[in-house]
Amino acid sequence: MMLYFLSNALTTLEYHRFSTKSNSFIIHKIWNHTGRGMHIISGFGIHMASMKVEPEENPDKNLGSIDGIYGIHSYENTQFNDTSKTQKVCTDFYSYERLLQACIDTENVSECKRLHTHMIESGFKPAIFQGNRLIDIYAKRGTIEDARQVFDKMVDRDDFTWNTMIAGYAKWGMLDDACNIFHKMPERNSISWSSLITGYARHGYGKEALNLFRQMQQENMTPNQYTFGSVLKACTSIFALAEGEQTHGHIIKTKFDSYSSVASALVDLYGKCKRVENARKVFDRVGERNAVLWTAMISGYVQNGDGEKALKFFRDMNWTGLVSNQFTYPSVLCACTALLALEVGRQVHSCIVRTGFESNTYVASSLVDMYAKCGSVEDARQVLETLPEVDEVSCNALIAGYTQHGYEEEALKLFIQMQEAGMKLNQFTFPLILNACASIPAFEHGKQIHAFIIKTGFDWNIYVGNALVDMYAKCGSLDSAYKMLDSMPERDVVSWTAIFGVYVQNGNGEEVLQLFQQMRWAGIKPDEFNFASVLSSCASLSALEQGKQVHSLLVKSKSGDYVSVHNSLVTMYAKCGSVDDARLMFEKMSTRDLVSWTAIIVGYAQSGRGKDALQLYEQMVRAGFKPDHVTFVGVLFACSHAGLVKEGRHYFYSMSHDYCITPRTQHYACMIDLLGRAGHMDEAEELLNKMPVKRDAIVWKALLAACRNHGNMELGKRAAESLFVLEPQNAASYVLLSNIYAAAGRWEDVAKIRKMMKERGVTKEPGCSWIQVNDRVHTFIVEDRGHPKAVEIYAMLDRLSRLMKEAGYVPDTNFVLHDVEEEHKENVLSYHSEKLAIAFGLITTPSGSPIRIFKNLRVCGDCHTAIKVISKIVAREIVVRDSNRFHHFKNGLCSCGGYW
Repeated sequence: MMLYFLSNALTTLEYHRFSTKSNSFIIHKIWNHTGRGMHIISGFGIHMASMKVEPEENPDKNLGSIDGIYGIHSYENTQFNDTSKTQKVCTDFYSYERLLQACIDTENVSECKRLHTHMIESGFKPAIFQGNRLIDIYAKRGTIEDARQVFDKMVDRDDFTWNTMIAGYAKWGMLDDACNIFHKMPERNSISWSSLITGYARHGYGKEALNLFRQMQQENMTPNQYTFGSVLKACTSIFALAEGEQTHGHIIKTKFDSYSSVASALVDLYGKCKRVENARKVFDRVGERNAVLWTAMISGYVQNGDGEKALKFFRDMNWTGLVSNQFTYPSVLCACTALLALEVGRQVHSCIVRTGFESNTYVASSLVDMYAKCGSVEDARQVLETLPEVDEVSCNALIAGYTQHGYEEEALKLFIQMQEAGMKLNQFTFPLILNACASIPAFEHGKQIHAFIIKTGFDWNIYVGNALVDMYAKCGSLDSAYKMLDSMPERDVVSWTAIFGVYVQNGNGEEVLQLFQQMRWAGIKPDEFNFASVLSSCASLSALEQGKQVHSLLVKSKSGDYVSVHNSLVTMYAKCGSVDDARLMFEKMSTRDLVSWTAIIVGYAQSGRGKDALQLYEQMVRAGFKPDHVTFVGVLFACSHAGLVKEGRHYFYSMSHDYCITPRTQHYACMIDLLGRAGHMDEAEELLNKMPVKRDAIVWKALLAACRNHGNMELGKRAAESLFVLEPQNAASYVLLSNIYAAAGRWEDVAKIRKMMKERGVTKEPGCSWIQVNDRVHTFIVEDRGHPKAVEIYAMLDRLSRLMKEAGYVPDTNFVLHDVEEEHKENVLSYHSEKLAIAFGLITTPSGSPIRIFKNLRVCGDCHTAIKVISKIVAREIVVRDSNRFHHFKNGLCSCGGYW
């Protein structure tokens, strides 16, 4: 109503400017009718109630229509006297002052402009304090050009004029203009400096704000509570803890630490700089605490991951009688979200309703986020639907909740509704919906959203670009993911991490190593996730040398403090056959988790050091860690590859009875393998038949391999027939059964198996071995003569053959599963791929250095015996990684103890 009368008053005033002279009587009537009453103008000692308003002669001539408009019927109490021109100007001064005050009180900048225009056109020149008030309202409401026009036209200016103009420019980020005014100011004071410092701090120029504060101190200016508040905000924005602590000392000396605004800024600084204990000390020293201070402390606990203390402080705040505000509730709800404290969140929701903040955008968005992340997506949706005005922030929160809890289709529907409603989708919306597409996965939807992103111009945004890379990668379109990464104008470590993870999951280890190199060339500093991915790739490729290089980079980058990175290092060294280095890394870890223990246990198991693996398991249990199903796979694997039947039975029983872990297929496979290797074929078959879980290929393979080792033809045949049904295209089952027949001399059955494979289109994977020398991989197959150094390799093999026979080695032709002459069998054994790789290693690597080779199939018994002899002859350690495990040959012995 106030705005209605004010607008009508100014409209009427403008009309009478053209029909009559400026009439203070009209203004006086309008002012009285706006209900503003009488005011005292401070600084002038003039009581407005005592002012005598004098109209022009015969006022009724031009004011009858105005009386009708405003319903004014009598003016008995108004004194009308003839006045001089001087008196009339004075009257206009007070009348304009009243209307100007009305504009300021209602913050109505448009009406203020109309009044200002009237002043100019009527020839009225505002006093300094009126000009200041015009500058102030224009600056506060964002019409900074109007403020500058008033400033430029003022003949006389005081400190307030200059400071108001500086503050106005600073508020709206026009810092160059603010500095220009600041430097032109005849005499600067603390307020001038504070206004400029505040502007730089508010707009993210923390370092510049701190530099200004230092200059202010050099000029011996005394800071006030507002200065300190802005300086602390600047320190917080750039996490300048040391400068913040120095400022804190200055605050204590100048005794401003008792001000709530300063204390709140200190609490905020320490909270965001991870010094919550210091924040608490500041909080405790303040006598009278307001809601802002309590909110800062609650936020500090939330930011430092202590949701429980944040909720306790919220309860304490309520007990003091203070009312929470729109800044308190989001922090409290964030604490509920972090703790997944849904019921507490519901109680906070009740408080929000009682205090009337349920319609606040930020509070409502926090409510939606809390309900969604705590799993109550229906409550989140209801909160959203009850809002008088739904915005994109609340919708984004619900989309995130839908995606997190598996309602990706609902997330996509909400996204479409946002589009149809004309909401401004932003750099936060697109990553969320792309994450939903990645989770389903919904490749086509993702492509459509990508097109929409390009149309709306957000494809340049790095966060949106990262989400697109992640979406394409998780949808299986690695080419599109890489193209997106390559097209991004700006890339950060997250951009690379998104594609790293998917390449690792898909087994593209070599591509990960190439990407890692490209990322470093691009000047991007790898983080802990990149290092973990690259180390995982090195492990999968058994690329020890590359793994060591990555380890070196990791040490230099100082990113190795993360447990996950240490775990990746342990796993890399273990899977590359360097179990001693894995143990060294394990022992260096200051903090270990279950993954750390499991990684080293599995590493020892794969290297045939079963007893060491079991000792580590017992240490882990004594350290208070509870094993999970993965740990027990490692333990049982260790038992099966070390012939520890008694121990294996014990741990298999322990997992269900001591830890309530139901055995899975992998555990049964390990036990069947253990029993089968030890020759307990009947027990192995009985365990398989009693399995409560579905018998899949992995358990039948374990049984078939045991039959191959012990020549159990009938059981092997049954196992193979089951595998032919489960995995009809897997050549390994056919080959194992064929080997059983061949070992028994049943060549007709061998021919039948080969015919069956041919009819079914099953192709046997050829055996091959490889070795890496000087960052180049050299691959060999049986009797391979295609290598550039073939002559030297075969010469070395002939030499070794003579030395081996002198040492007592006799070829075991039983491992040549072909119906050929004995002499030919010996020749075939002599040139198996692993022996060729070893010979190449001997002629290309330094004397005495370890030789590491890899084979895609299980190493044969003859080669196993031969390599033991070679390791003794050449006095070298030879590490062989076959399809099952590592063999460490040294001084004529193997780490497997002849049990593999």
